[in-house]
Amino acid sequence: MAAYIGSYGTQAFGTTQNSKPNSVIMLYTGHNDYNRQGEPATFVAIGEQDGIASPNVMKRRLEKLKAMGVPTEFHLYKNLGHGFALGTGTTAEGWEKQAVKFWQQQR
Repeated sequence: MAAYIGSYGTQAFGTTQNSKPNSVIMLYTGHNDYNRQGEPATFVAIGEQDGIASPNVMKRRLEKLKAMGVPTEFHLYKNLGHGFALGTGTTAEGWEKQAVKFWQQQR
């Protein structure tokens, strides 16, 4: 849902005033659609063994956004599947700090 709002704004869900974020943090999602009229800066964190959200789908989406001039960051974590939360004790540990830094750079 957050990714879709990033692409199409809140009016896509029936609000009267449209609002779009300046950045989106996407974790293990299969959202592959994008708005050619503009996308917010996008940070992705995903496990390389995610059987629900394909890392390849996410990487291809970010490549398209990058080609549009959208700031992107892609993090693929080894030995992780779907839903690693904060990643404590895993290769993803600290991803949330990277995401916050990315978000702050977009303001």
